[in-house]
Amino acid sequence: MRSYSPDLTPPWKRSAPVPEVPAEPGLVVEEVGTGFCGAVIRCEAGTVTLEDRFGKHRVFPMEPRGFLLEGKAVTLVRPAAGPARPTRTASGSVAVPGARARVARAGRIYVEGRHDAELVERVWGDDLRIEGVVVEYLEGVDDLPAIVAGFGPGPDARLGVLVDHLVAGSKESRIAASVRDPHVLVVGHPYIDVWEAVKPASVGIPAWPAVPRGQDWKTGVCRALGWPENTGAAWQHILSRVRSYKDLEPELLGRVEELIDFVTAPEEPHS
Repeated sequence: MRSYSPDLTPPWKRSAPVPEVPAEPGLVVEEVGTGFCGAVIRCEAGTVTLEDRFGKHRVFPMEPRGFLLEGKAVTLVRPAAGPARPTRTASGSVAVPGARARVARAGRIYVEGRHDAELVERVWGDDLRIEGVVVEYLEGVDDLPAIVAGFGPGPDARLGVLVDHLVAGSKESRIAASVRDPHVLVVGHPYIDVWEAVKPASVGIPAWPAVPRGQDWKTGVCRALGWPENTGAAWQHILSRVRSYKDLEPELLGRVEELIDFVTAPEEPHS
């Protein structure tokens, strides 16, 4: 007969039980030993992989009381088997399964052309629908001051504008500088065209070619790369190679995120 040995540890020294939490992809936790904080991206036999906001990955054992969730100790366990579903949007945000699109805001984001709009939709479309942000294209920014005036920006109707080739001394920089309104944010990337904002490696080329002045840039790119001189077809090929934010240059990523944050900022109180 097995003898019974009572637990003589004083109550104040016993570890209180902690909840077991399934390590579902997208769950954000902190590892207690290192302080590493990140979202779960993978759970395998006895280990969990976290990704922090800089894209760094770390693998940790799923030990009892090994993680903090919203500041409280938990034990991570393998999630129950079920159908796989996307855990991240193309922009890198945590996906919200079943989330409904928000009614469109009064604020808008304007981009220069159709290709810019299609690229923004490709990567940020899920986020924009949840936030209720509509993206429209301008076909150039020569008339930007008049367009801004016609929009009528205000505290509850902010306007963000993404400009191509916004570099010092350019025509675009002078036009952007002429827009002075606290409810308008004009930002840009340094590329001649948004094509260049797609990483060459993602398209399968060593680099975007230099096109001599005086030539149509897109046509010149097609010639230099040996592609048929059909810029519409070339763009569809480029766009098809963009699967997530990882296929885009940081100079574009940061600017679009900045515009989304600006347009979706809480409304200012009316005086």
